[in-house]
Amino acid sequence: MNGNSEAKINDFIMSKESDLARAYSQDIQPFWQQSVKQGCFIGIENIDIAYAYVLHPQAIGSIVISSGRIESYIKYKELVYELYQNGYSVFIHDHRGQGLSGRMTANPHMGYVDDFADYVSDFKLFMDHIVMPNCMAQPSLLCHSMGGAIGALMVLSYPKLFAKVAFSAPMFGIKPALPSWLASFLIKCHFAVNKQIAYFAGQLDYVKHDFADNDLTHSEIRYQIFRQEYADCPQLQLGGVTGNWLKAAAQAMDNVERQAHAFPIPALVIQAGADTVVDNKRQRRVVDKMAKVSFKIIAGAKHELLAEQDDFRQACLQAILDFVKPV
Repeated sequence: MNGNSEAKINDFIMSKESDLARAYSQDIQPFWQQSVKQGCFIGIENIDIAYAYVLHPQAIGSIVISSGRIESYIKYKELVYELYQNGYSVFIHDHRGQGLSGRMTANPHMGYVDDFADYVSDFKLFMDHIVMPNCMAQPSLLCHSMGGAIGALMVLSYPKLFAKVAFSAPMFGIKPALPSWLASFLIKCHFAVNKQIAYFAGQLDYVKHDFADNDLTHSEIRYQIFRQEYADCPQLQLGGVTGNWLKAAAQAMDNVERQAHAFPIPALVIQAGADTVVDNKRQRRVVDKMAKVSFKIIAGAKHELLAEQDDFRQACLQAILDFVKPV
């Protein structure tokens, strides 16, 4: 570990943008090659589910990551490296239909799932066969975006699996934030026109956007690293959503909100103040229904809190690491 590649911020080790280009090639990539185990298991309906994990020899705890839409564990190399440096074993898998996991459509760019319950079933297999055999105690769960909806459903379905859950910009609602009757009408129109699996209106295959046009992060170096990983491995690339995914997502978000009052474990929800991807108003509405919850807004931050500029990202990681820290 190079002393210039990360900084100790309020007792936690975090990467620095100013040295990230060098650190990514000289510290983070070798760490992944030498220490991180990667594999695959069969999810429900015989879909391959890719995963990665690293075991800390003196772990103070374990963290399981539930990633967002279009994401792969490859995108989380920096974060996994940091969590390990802070004493955690880390586990992450690629949700079905994205990343290195199997696709269910002839066009691999289509964002598709039949039901979010399928994500949950895969996740439970991951916990049973990979995570729990390698954990000494209950792990904590860290979720981002779509992974927040999946993670919330996991906790509601299996309340004893995790000790705590931290949500980064969770997808409890999505933009544009349409009235429920209008969203439902548009989805019905989609299926009236499309009898086969098809992109929802305006959705396309994977397109690489320039940093200046992105609405995910203010960090150019983190954005470029993410895009380069996807250029180097075209299998990771994913386009827009199908009508099926959108219908399933709407049902999942409704289920999360409907059951939020019964959320069983301590939760931390971190909202990106300048988010243009998820619906922050509905996110806050869900949070207000949860009993054991802490809420933090990072003003000015875009959606990708875990890949943002240092000031935004460090505030996010500080809150997460304080929250999951063993007492």
